[in-house]
Amino acid sequence: MPPARYLAIAGAVVLFDQFTKLLAVDRLSPAYVPHPVLGEWFRLTLVYNPGAAFGLHLGPWSRWIFMVLTVVAVTVMWRLYRQSPADARWRTWALALVTGGALGNLVDRVRSSRGVVDFLDVGVGAWRWPTFNIADIGVSCGAVILAIVLWHEDEAEAAAKRAAEAATAAAADRPRDA
Repeated sequence: MPPARYLAIAGAVVLFDQFTKLLAVDRLSPAYVPHPVLGEWFRLTLVYNPGAAFGLHLGPWSRWIFMVLTVVAVTVMWRLYRQSPADARWRTWALALVTGGALGNLVDRVRSSRGVVDFLDVGVGAWRWPTFNIADIGVSCGAVILAIVLWHEDEAEAAAKRAAEAATAAAADRPRDA
């Protein structure tokens, strides 16, 4: 798949993520006040996350550490994309989703020391999933798709290897004409 498509997918995730975050900051302020959408199950709650996923926080240097880790991750995703076969559509989508999500959250870290803007709040009562955003959805969905794609590629490679070994063994067992 051409680089323009990879960059377009990643760019679309970043743009949609940033647009929804701007709306969240504008419409859901003040922070930490839930706005029910589907009762208690789904709410919109503006939260600033100075750490990473699931509240991972590395102290006062979290912002800078996660910015560096994001740049490294985006570089790795780009290299994996460049090494992908031209017809690897699902792999390209997965890598682009992860890249776009990572960049969307990086924009927040660069823009403000308050942290990443999260606003999607799912759960029941005190049993709530950590609040998240569109970038997090991109990273999560991309990671799941990538894991499935790589697993299928490994399975196909193992099947091809077994078939080649079986063909070699069958050729070795055939009687030769003199």
